[in-house]
Amino acid sequence: MTAPDLHAALAATHDIWMRTVDLAGPALAEHRLTPATFQALWVIDPTEPPPSMKTMAERLHCNAPNLTFMANQLADRGLVERAVDPADRRSRVLVLTAKGRRIRDEVLRAALENNPLATLSTRELQQFTALLNRALRPG
Repeated sequence: MTAPDLHAALAATHDIWMRTVDLAGPALAEHRLTPATFQALWVIDPTEPPPSMKTMAERLHCNAPNLTFMANQLADRGLVERAVDPADRRSRVLVLTAKGRRIRDEVLRAALENNPLATLSTRELQQFTALLNRALRPG
């Protein structure tokens, strides 16, 4: 891959993410969320076990103090609760509250409405996702 090709790919993925945040903007403002707290809500998948603080920091590519700040904001708004990790009682996990699930769903719906990726066919989205996942694999 040439440097211009890589630059173009990075610019396009950045533009898609920024447009996604813009689409979610009104919902974020309504719930007093920032793009960072939106990302934190996004990575707490309600269909999976609650993530530990360490897992959250890894998913968000941030350090512990930044995560603590975001977790405090979400907890103060009643969107998450901290609980003891049943797998490691020394750790804490972030659990979505009922309000947190509702707002997460609402903000995600807003981010997906009219999203630039929605113009792709199902097959194109599957190919795109496969390529992105391949690029994320180490080595």
